[in-house]
Amino acid sequence: MLQGHSSVFQALLGTFFTWGMTAAGAALVFVFSSGQRRILDGSLGFAAGVMLAASYWSLLAPAVEMATSSGGFGAFAFFPVAVGFTLGAAFVYLADLLMPHLGAAEDPQTTLALNFGSTLMKKKSDPEGPALLFPESELSIRIGRAGLLSEGLAVGVGFGAIEKTASATFESARNLAIGIGIQNFPEGLAVSLPLRGAGFSTWRAFWYGQLSGMVEPLAGVFGAFAVVLAEPILPYALAFAAGAMVYVVMDDIIPEAQISGNGKLASWASILGFVVMMSLDVGLG
Repeated sequence: MLQGHSSVFQALLGTFFTWGMTAAGAALVFVFSSGQRRILDGSLGFAAGVMLAASYWSLLAPAVEMATSSGGFGAFAFFPVAVGFTLGAAFVYLADLLMPHLGAAEDPQTTLALNFGSTLMKKKSDPEGPALLFPESELSIRIGRAGLLSEGLAVGVGFGAIEKTASATFESARNLAIGIGIQNFPEGLAVSLPLRGAGFSTWRAFWYGQLSGMVEPLAGVFGAFAVVLAEPILPYALAFAAGAMVYVVMDDIIPEAQISGNGKLASWASILGFVVMMSLDVGLG
């Protein structure tokens, strides 16, 4: 993230940083045992807080400002933001419905479904259809999926929006990338640790954990290109990324962090993550 370069190059640098932070978090699988569920739940809570704060200060607030300042919507300036936010959430929801059908393999005993570069889900043959051999790996797939669907896109759109409004600055885009990188650190662990507990070797668990962030540069460059070439879609694109992130938090991350008896820890970790991201965006913006 070097000021003075093109938005697309900035997005590439920013998402390489977030990918690196994912890999660093996934590397904690070499340190922590798979049985330390409190660490996983605390990590999920922290990631949820960061994503929620980033969704507002780095994405929704600039989207509202752009829609308002354009002058074309008047009292209905909320409309493009509401549409984009809803479409982002709907996109993740539809991906949830479609992805289980995209990984069917020829071998009925073991299906390795690569879920948009996130991680692997192993299945076994069953009279009633394929069943998960290790349920926690489904968590890894859902959490890892967020990198492609929202985080990389959010960073790309953030850099593509620079100087389009007063709040869309290099500093705000940089802070968004830093915040998502911080959030990706525990997210990498949240992907790799369940896989380790499911029987994967430590190196394989690490590999698939960092793989969940590998797709972010592609999504980031796509997002930056899209908004640079079609500036009118900016409010929609920013709100779309926010909607996708918020849906992942509400549908996947928070429920998962609450089911193992560590709900209070996860909740306070969420507050900490929210405060960290808010402080980063407001204090350094």
